[in-house]
Parts: sequence; structure tokens; C-alpha cells
Amino acid sequence: MKLKNIFVIIIFCFSIYAFSQPVAKDVSQISSEEEFRRGVLAYYRGAFNEAVLQFEKALSFAPSDNRVLEWLGKAYYRSGLESSALKQWEYASANGYGGLLLKNRIEIVKERRIANASFDKKERYVEAGSFIGNDNGTLRFSQPISLLPNIDGTTWVVAYGSNELLKIDVNGTIISRIRGPLNGFDRPLDIVEDENKNLIISEFASDRISMLNKDGKYIKSFGKKGSKNGQLLGPQYIAIEKKSGRIYVTDFGNARVVVFDKEGKALFTFGQSNQYFTGLKAPTGIAALNSLIYVADAVLGTVYVFDTAGNYMDSLVRERTLQKPEAMKIWNNYLILADGNRVLSVDTSSGVVSEIANIGNAPANITCAMGDANGNLLVTDIVSNEVYVLSKMSELVGGFFVNVERVIAENFPNVIVDFRVENHKRQPIVGLKAQNFLVTEKNVPVAEKKLSGVAYANDSCDITIIVDRLSETKQYEKEIEIAISEISKSMNGKGRFSVISAGTIPVLEGKGNPKSFENFSASVMQNSYGQTSAVDLALRLAGNDLIVGEAKRAIVYLSSGEISSNAFDKYTYADTAAWLNNNGIVFMTVNLSQKTRPGAIAYLTRQTLGGEYYVYRPEGLLSLVDDVCNLPNGLYRITYKSNLPTDFGRAFLPVELEVYLHNRSGRDESGYFAPLQ
Repeated sequence: MKLKNIFVIIIFCFSIYAFSQPVAKDVSQISSEEEFRRGVLAYYRGAFNEAVLQFEKALSFAPSDNRVLEWLGKAYYRSGLESSALKQWEYASANGYGGLLLKNRIEIVKERRIANASFDKKERYVEAGSFIGNDNGTLRFSQPISLLPNIDGTTWVVAYGSNELLKIDVNGTIISRIRGPLNGFDRPLDIVEDENKNLIISEFASDRISMLNKDGKYIKSFGKKGSKNGQLLGPQYIAIEKKSGRIYVTDFGNARVVVFDKEGKALFTFGQSNQYFTGLKAPTGIAALNSLIYVADAVLGTVYVFDTAGNYMDSLVRERTLQKPEAMKIWNNYLILADGNRVLSVDTSSGVVSEIANIGNAPANITCAMGDANGNLLVTDIVSNEVYVLSKMSELVGGFFVNVERVIAENFPNVIVDFRVENHKRQPIVGLKAQNFLVTEKNVPVAEKKLSGVAYANDSCDITIIVDRLSETKQYEKEIEIAISEISKSMNGKGRFSVISAGTIPVLEGKGNPKSFENFSASVMQNSYGQTSAVDLALRLAGNDLIVGEAKRAIVYLSSGEISSNAFDKYTYADTAAWLNNNGIVFMTVNLSQKTRPGAIAYLTRQTLGGEYYVYRPEGLLSLVDDVCNLPNGLYRITYKSNLPTDFGRAFLPVELEVYLHNRSGRDESGYFAPLQ
């Protein structure tokens, strides 16, 4: 009996001890966490296929782990397999994981698969914010009348009342004030940019045109008061014809258009009455597009069309359609016209007029409307003394798409976060400042936060050339050498340059400093010519290196006009386009012949907002690199100091990022591992 009691007491004490100890993780949980850790590290290295394998292994040990499902979706997304990504995210969301943030991500990715960032004349723009000229009794500027958005998100604003040119950032902060010539501006009215990035400004009261450099430093003025050739009476709006560089100015007092060459030398005038044309009555807005000149007339309420020599062609819209037309600008091949209290788009092919914005019935006079680098519509209202920021209604409702792409914690507790900010249709959001970001860990603001990198300001890029090795391409070896030489030279030794040959198996033919490719010879390429060319695999090989390189990156495909039937056997061109877009890679095409591009190549170029060039075009290929560098880029870098415990590098450390601008916001949640100790 005593032995039995002793045995019971021993069992009881052992049970108390066991329950007082931490619950040990089973082998499956430990294995899942280790595979998850490896997957996260692979993801941040840009090895997305490896990350997919690691996350799938983690799921094999813990099939119900929603966090792993989310990260598997992320890896699929960056691999361009968006349908697979959506499937994983929807599984996790159905299990109650991720909340509204994950649901919003699913909706945006679905929307992106059927839409692009092109201008939609049917979509309405509504107010998202404004830059106020009179702020609580403090006069910041007076009578904004015209504007010119820049690719970095800043905007030049012409202030007619305060006789100045202002540079304003996306938050409405005035960066600089420009007074113009030595004696100052005299009622500046319109502003445009020429091919050399010089600013051309009309001055209504002084009857002259002034030229400033890109930083606003005065260069010279031309034109003077009068009615002779080259003279002006109240110059208003300006347009520059791209091919010739000619400067077209609406001369309101003389009811005509005055034309100067790119240096400011008077050439001719047009718009007066003749046997073919009744004559302009009150010319205001003017625009140049596709070798045609469009002029708005405030009295007749219409838009006339002329050729570049000033010969009357036609009326674009019916008379009295317009109420009070002012500036007329180009946006995505549409005319954007300020007209009283509304903004109109005019289709140049059909003359169809659509109202895309209206600021209501309050006293207003919209004088200029232009699209900015972030897809907004900027509008000057000279009566209310404000510059309005108008956005699409759908963008305001959904907010920004924020995606943490990389976390670098090698020097923990110092952490680096690279993230991309876009709208719903993949358009990058540029010009954001430190004040637009909130970074937290477990919802506590981080210490020593600093905005340390903005890709939109970069002046260099990485470029990889893909040369198709189909037998048909052999006849274009000279053209291949010309293309590679010109593109590498135009990089001026900045960034990295690579050449890949696309055969049955793609081959890296070389990479390094662009200067080492300036005398490239096609005869040294290792991949032989043949009947098959795996373009999809060549693109993946090219992209794997670009993903971890410069923020601005492009693949340039040298096209003979032919692709093989197996060009996209492994990855469809739809998945390839998604992969390029989701990793910030632009696809450019250089045509070696004058054949029509294959449909798949045209699709990739269009979907990634890339450009198309002919190897023998008169201006050459020197501008291709500038075009890559000038594309808007929404990649940012923030550094901070973490205060989280790492559990010797085994703990998954969360990080949350929020972006705010005007009435819009966006958020992403991610995480990382500190180095093992």
C-alpha cells in the first residue's frame, strides 16, 4: 500500500514538472520554420524559383500555415505567375488571414491583369489635394496660370500675379522661386520645355518670349511689341513641334500664331484670313502633335487644325463647343483643354470631346491642365488662386499599391528596406519624401528612419542586350554590332552592360562595364545559329541579374522580325510581361530590319511601357538609354534601426510600411530575419 502511494506521488510530481516546462516544438514545426527562413532569404536575394521551392517544402511540414501561403504567393507574383500567386493568397484569405490588406492586394492584382496604365478619356478625375496660393493669410504665390510637370514629380508653376516661376514638389512645398530676366518677369503666362530641357516662357505684358535653362537660370529673350513678323501683342500659349524644334506662340493681340525657330529667330506667322480660311478671332491654347498644329479660338469656341507650315487643314470640333478655352496640352495623344470650370479631352482622330473633370459652379477659371508623372491631372485656377491635384475616382478609393521588395539586415540592428509604390495600373508614384512614409515594427514607429534612396532621381541604368540566334538573324550581324556599340557608348561608362544570345539554350556572352562593349564583334558569340530560339529563357536569364542591380533596368531585344515557334514554350508572353513589370524591368525593341515585329515582342514592349527603335533611324540609338533613365520609377529605400529581439537570428521580425500623399494612402506588411548568431 505504501509503495502504491509513493508511485502515485512520483507520477503526480512528474506531471507538475512536465506541464511547467515550455512546450517543445515538434519536428515538423521546426522543419517548416527552417524552410520558411530559407525561403525568405532566397526571396530577398531575387532567387524567386528557389524561394518557391523552399516555401512549398515549408508547407509540406505545416500545410495550414497561412503565413507561408502568403509568402509563397509573393514568390509566385515576383516570378510573374500571377494566377498561382492569387490562388495562394485566396487560400490564406479564406482562412481568415491577412484581413483587408490581403483582400485589397488580391483585388488590385486581379484588376491589373485586365487593365493598363493608359489614359482613359471616359474616366472622371476628382480632387485629391491642392496647392494653395494664400495659406491662412500668407501669400505663397498669386494667380497660377500655367504649369509644366517634371519626370521627378516636381512641377513648374507660372504665377501670373506674382511675376514668378515656382518649382513645387508633390506635397506642395515650394522648392525654388525664379524671377526671370534681370528686370524680372512681366506677367508670365505659359511654359513649355524644348528638346534641350530649356524652359520657354511667354510674357504677356512685355510681348516677349524668355528662355531659361532646366534649373531656371535666365538665358535670353526674343520677340518684341508690334505687328510685324516676329513681333507680338500679348503672347499667350506656346507649343513646340518635336521634329523641327520650332516654337509656335498664339499672338492674341494680332489674332495669329507667330513661329520662331529653336533659337528664337522669327520665321513666319499664320492664322490670318485668306481665301481658304476665315481667320482666327481670339487664339488661345495651342498644341503640336504628329506634325499638325492645333489652335483653340475663344470667340468661335472651336479648335482649328493647321500643318506645320501654317496652312489651314480643318476644324477639329464644331463651333461653340467650347465655352472659354485656355491652355491646350498633350496627354497620351489626346488634347487636354482647360475650358472655364471644366477640363476636356479631345480625340484628334475623331474630334470627340469628353469632359474628364469639373470643379463645380463656384467662381473659377481653369487656365491650364496637364497630366503629371504620377497619373494625376494638375489644374491651375487663376480665380481661386490654387493648383488642384485631380485623381481618378478608382485610385482614390483603392489607394496606392505598396510592395516591400527587399529587406537587408546583414548589419542588424541597422535595417534597409527597398519598396515600390505604384497606382492600381502599375504606374510608378515618384517624388515622395520622407514625410510621406511611416515605418513600424509591431506597429511601433522605428528609430532613426531615413529616406536614403529614390530611384526616380537615378541617372544611370543597367541594360542587357538579347540577340536572337535564329538562322534568319545571321544576315544582320553588322546591324547587331551597330546597335550594341551605340547603346553601350550612350551609357557613358555608368551601370552594367550584358549581352545574351538566345538559342536553344541561352548563353551569357559577356557582361561588365559598358565601355568594354563599344567595339563588340558579333563573330565572337558562342551560341550558334539554328532553327529554334528560347526567347523566354533568355529573358529569364537576363532578368535574374538585373533584379539585384540598378533600380532602373531594361532588356533590349534585337529583333530581325522573326521568332521561332518555341520562343515562349516555357513561359507564356503574358506571364513574361507580368514578371517584367513585377520586377521593374522595361522591355525595349531594336528592329534590325523593317519587317513587322512579331506579335509577342510587340506585346511585351507595349505592356512594359518600353520603346521601339529602328537601328538605322536618323537620330541613331543614342537616346535609348536616356529614355530608360527618364521613365518614372517608384522604387524607394528607407534605413532605420530596429529594437526587436532576434532570438539569435531565428525570430521572424515584422516590418510595416505606410505611404501617404494628399487623400491617398497605401500599406504593406513584410518581415525579415537577422543574421544567425
